[in-house]
This record gives sequence, structure tokens and C-alpha cells, in this order.
Amino acid sequence: MSGALILDSEGLAKAVQRDCEVHEWLTGARDAGLPVITSAAVPVEAIHPRINDAALKWTLSRLRVEPVTPALAQSAAALLRAAGLHGHKYAIDAMLCATVLSPSGRVTILTSDVEDIATLTADHPRVTVEKV
Repeated sequence: MSGALILDSEGLAKAVQRDCEVHEWLTGARDAGLPVITSAAVPVEAIHPRINDAALKWTLSRLRVEPVTPALAQSAAALLRAAGLHGHKYAIDAMLCATVLSPSGRVTILTSDVEDIATLTADHPRVTVEKV
């Protein structure tokens, strides 16, 4: 693994739940000195009635949470257009993808939406998408 590790809402939720597979990814990133990144929009999608708020706050404190800026929103919209997608179903995924395309180097995105994320990042060979 090189570059950065990215968590979508499912990756974040599983990190909060201390899922073994996600824990291995996080440990590997930490051991390699790689940042673990998510978009500020992702926690909105990850929150549900059974999530442990204290564990969520702790997990977020260990991540680099990138803001959604007007420029990033425009980049997300461009990704949606390029992929032929639109609507709320893809909005947060597009914001996450636009966020991770900003840093240089390779990125690995942990997601349950492999097909959607792969579609949004199809023109970006430095992005690897992994199912969690």
C-alpha cells in the first residue's frame, strides 16, 4: 500500500465497529506512515441510530477529515457528469472521490460501493478500490 487510505461511509462505520478487516487496513496504513482520509460529508452517511457516538468521534479524531469546499463540489459534479451519473445516490461518493483525487500519489478506497466508486474513478489509474 502506498499513498493514502480512504474510507467511505461503510469503511468508516466498520472502523467504528472495529471490524477486523478494516482494522488490518488501518494498521497497515499507520505502520507505513500513510494518511487515512475521509470527506467531511462521509460521517453524515455513516451515522445511524445504533452507531456508538463516542467510538465515531474517536475514530474521526484519528483520520484526516477533508472539508467539502465549493471547488471540491464542482470537481464532484464533474466526476458525476463524466461518469453519466447524477442524484443523491451518488453525491457523497462523488464528494469522497473528488476529495481523494486531490492528494498526489496512489490511493486505496475502502468501500461497500465498489461499482459506483470504480465508475467515478475510472479515468484515474492511481485509485484502487477495495470492497469491505
